[in-house]
This record gives sequence, C-alpha cells and structure tokens, in this order.
Amino acid sequence: MTAEAGTSRDDVGGLIRQWRQRRRLSQQALSERCGVSTRHLSCLETGKAQPSPDMIGQLSDALAVPLREQRRLYTAAGFVPQTTELPLASPALARVNEALELILAGHEPYPALVIDGGWDLVAANEAAYRLLADVPADLLEPPINVVRLSLDPRGLGSKILNLDEWRAGILSRIQHEFDTTGDARLGALLAEHPAPRHHTTPDIVLTVRFRSGEAELSFLTTTTVFGTPGDVTVAELAIEALYPADAATRDQLSAAASAASASR
Repeated sequence: MTAEAGTSRDDVGGLIRQWRQRRRLSQQALSERCGVSTRHLSCLETGKAQPSPDMIGQLSDALAVPLREQRRLYTAAGFVPQTTELPLASPALARVNEALELILAGHEPYPALVIDGGWDLVAANEAAYRLLADVPADLLEPPINVVRLSLDPRGLGSKILNLDEWRAGILSRIQHEFDTTGDARLGALLAEHPAPRHHTTPDIVLTVRFRSGEAELSFLTTTTVFGTPGDVTVAELAIEALYPADAATRDQLSAAASAASASR
C-alpha cells in the first residue's frame, strides 16, 4: 500500500478518536487491544504522529470499523485502500450477482429480497413482488427503501397487521446497525421514524403478519450476509428471506406461485 500524493491526512486522528468514542473505549483500553502505548495512541489522535497502513489495520480490527469507514481512514491517512467499492453491475462482481440470483430463485415460493446498507431494495424474487401487487406505482419507483415502504400507510403499512410490533422491531435493528456503523443513511431513517416509547416485547422470534385479500400471511424473517467480503458494496448487502410461520401461509404461497406459473 503506497501513500497517495495530494491526499489530506489532517483528520485521520479525529476519525480514530470518533471510532474509539463510539465504541466507548478509553485510550488505555484501545492501546492494550492494539499493543501500542497510550502515549502513541494519543499522538495519533491529536495529529502529532501519523499511522502506518498496518496501524490503521490494527485500529480498524480493534474498533470493528466497517469496511466503508476503513476506506475512509486509509484515505484520510494518505494511503490507497486495499479494499474496493465497486458498482454491483461491475463485471468483477458477476459471481456475486449470480449467487444472489440463485439464492432468490431458490427461495421461491417464499419471498426474499436483497437490500444495501441503507435498506434500499437491490433485487427481489417473484414471491416478494407478489406481496407488493397492490402498492401504488409511485411508491415502487427506484430507489425503493424497504423500511419506508413497510411503514408507509400507502405502502405495506396498511397491510401489516402487527404494525406497531413490526415498527418497534425493525427500528430497534436499525438503531443497532447505526450504533455499529454510524451510517448516515440509517440515521436519516431513524430521524424519519422515531422508535415508539412503549411497545410489546415480541416472542422469541418476531413474526410479521400481512393481510392478503381475505387471508392472513405470517412470516419469520432471516438475514444472510456475505462472509469476509473485500468490497464495500458486497459487505453492505443483506439477503432478507421470509419463511412461512404456519401451514396456512405455506399453502397459500405455494398456491399463488402455481397460479402465477399457470398464467404465463
């Protein structure tokens, strides 16, 4: 990794301090994790010393800094990051796209979708789009934010039968993600949708219940991410898979898929 000419390094110490404070660590605690003196860490934070690429890597590991923010640290220090941030349509990510398509197709007839780090929809399978059949077209103009769509009364908000419970659960998850990453996109979602002060504690697993015509669909949700990614775009992708929480939902989804297939 080489120094990048002309790149300002003035704020790298401030970024290190911000991440240490976000993780609620003292300089002593962080210095012990990284195997450096407290004095050296203090000099890094005040700009009296500049971190090497190896030091940035150690600090990033010790502070669990997300890949996107690691790139920011390397750039601020004047180094070229070893990780990338490629568009998902990039040829270099062709295998990632193939994997996503296989996962989405393999989850049929149950809904599954792919979101990015700001909860914008990246892709979805046919079962997921069937849940959106009655949503106004203007709400489905990209970028589609899954959180906004699920809480909007014109979107899925009027179809989710346990909306208060779902709102509390999803906002709690976003709050945790924001606390971990500091992602401004998540901060904006939290500002738009304040978490309720009082809500019923969900069961061991939160179930989301949809109204579909005269029937009710009940789902459990799971989240899958890529392991040890070296690209920011890939690191921030999450596959949200919905599984039927009861036999009636399973049967209705299978019937809907069969009807859709027969109509083609």
